[in-house]
Amino acid sequence: MADTPLMPIPGHIDPVPVPRDVTPRADGRVDLLGLPRPRIAELFAAAGLDTKAAKLRAKQVFHWLYHRGVTEFEAMTDIAKTMRPWLAERFVIGRPEIVLAQHSSDGTRKWLLRTADGHDFEMVFIPDADRGTLCVSSQVGCTLNCRFCHTGTMRLVRNLTPGEIVGQVMLARDALGEWPKAGGTMAGLDFDDEDEAGGEGHYTSDGRLLTNIVMMGMGEPLYNFDNVRDALKIVMDGDGLALSKRRITLSTSGVVPQMARCGEEIGVNLAVSLHAVSKEVRDEIVPINRKYGLEELLQACADYPGASNARRITFEYVMLKDKNDSDEDARELVRLIKHYKLPAKVNLIPFNPWPGAIYECSTPERIRRFSEIVFEAGISAPVRTPRGRDIDAACGQLKTAAQKMSRAELDRLADEKQAALG
Repeated sequence: MADTPLMPIPGHIDPVPVPRDVTPRADGRVDLLGLPRPRIAELFAAAGLDTKAAKLRAKQVFHWLYHRGVTEFEAMTDIAKTMRPWLAERFVIGRPEIVLAQHSSDGTRKWLLRTADGHDFEMVFIPDADRGTLCVSSQVGCTLNCRFCHTGTMRLVRNLTPGEIVGQVMLARDALGEWPKAGGTMAGLDFDDEDEAGGEGHYTSDGRLLTNIVMMGMGEPLYNFDNVRDALKIVMDGDGLALSKRRITLSTSGVVPQMARCGEEIGVNLAVSLHAVSKEVRDEIVPINRKYGLEELLQACADYPGASNARRITFEYVMLKDKNDSDEDARELVRLIKHYKLPAKVNLIPFNPWPGAIYECSTPERIRRFSEIVFEAGISAPVRTPRGRDIDAACGQLKTAAQKMSRAELDRLADEKQAALG
């Protein structure tokens, strides 16, 4: 059972009063997942290594952890055999626990994951012909209560840590077989054992490469800014996961005060959950609009660092029947984009139904007409093909499967997984 209380107030305040990057473990070891090189070096020095050795070991471990994807120190072949048990006694390389893995008929995958303190969250992988996109969560639950979104019906439990965010990317690479083969060398590092230098590593995959990341899973990333920033810096690190910032998109519902920081401190692509072009409708379906209104939001988009015709801002627009899908809505969307001189494209998202939803999806004909009006104005407005609907993995459908399953069902799944492991 989860033993962390619900967050007492909405927003980006973590229930832990003092921010910490290392969560204590019952066995006393420190989990290194989610930590940057300097912090790993600090921990190694605190454990007894001299400064020079701590920096060298941190560089080696960082490489094996994030570039090779290993989970055991024994696999780190350029570290002396006598050193590996010392590391294993004091440190651990974690992963979020996989509670349930599902495959959609269209190839989409969804994982129900569990934190060390017993809270569940989800991530989704969407394969396409020329890319593979991982939809990453930033919080357990959500505080925004967007009325069309199933995740918004959950209470916010807590922010995910950098390790829990990075861990989603690590798990996806595990599942896709995308780590270089063990035995590769690290340029600039000396081997402690002459016989441990291996050949160059080679990537292998099942053909559905993880090429893109979208921070569009459970939660509002900008209400967990520091942890999201720190996690994405590791993802973008050239010596680690090495994913270009141009292949990472962060989606926000409009946390205006953090948007400039996102551009300056992270530098990834920006997507904005717009979904309406009038105050009345957006106040209803995206309640954060009551705090940061349309004009303030669009001005923040115009000021977003790095936005250009080559790096356009994406506006996400869910199509709700008789709510935001009229010709007048489409023309107002065009007017707003041009008024604020935004380098933008619009993703039109057919509403994905979920039990208890009060909205319906616009008809295909209405969506097509809306798209045509925006396209005719010179603004790209493709209609997103729903993916993973049969496993509740489509946009707006994420709500942890644990809330839909009985404790007996979850226990049975856990027993089956343990039996499969032997």
